[in-house]
Amino acid sequence: MLMDVFLKEVRERGEYDTDDEADRAARVVFALLGAHLVGGERTELAARLPETYALILLNPLQAAEPLAPERFVRATAAWIDGATNETARWDIGAVLSVAADAAGADLTHRILTQLPPGYDELFGRPTHHDR
Repeated sequence: MLMDVFLKEVRERGEYDTDDEADRAARVVFALLGAHLVGGERTELAARLPETYALILLNPLQAAEPLAPERFVRATAAWIDGATNETARWDIGAVLSVAADAAGADLTHRILTQLPPGYDELFGRPTHHDR
């Protein structure tokens, strides 16, 4: 996906005023996400992203363990100046929903199986479980 197309989608979904705001959110989210993905799925996702974000995803921040979704939100908020957990969740949703569209259903499903339960909502793909 081309950078301008990706940023346009993130900007629209995140309701950002500028490309810089959308870019800042994408850089943080991919740096954190990359620490939680391994193997072919991380490489496949990177191949479907603009090069800038692919490189960030492939050279992530280090994580000792996968973060639960709420901890991922808090970590994102900590990396974005002035962010709250609520605005970070919004940023994550804008970025990851565009990434999921670029990845397609199969790859997104394989990515979600690597992550702790609850990331499906962050990707804009809530899973409905029968109770």
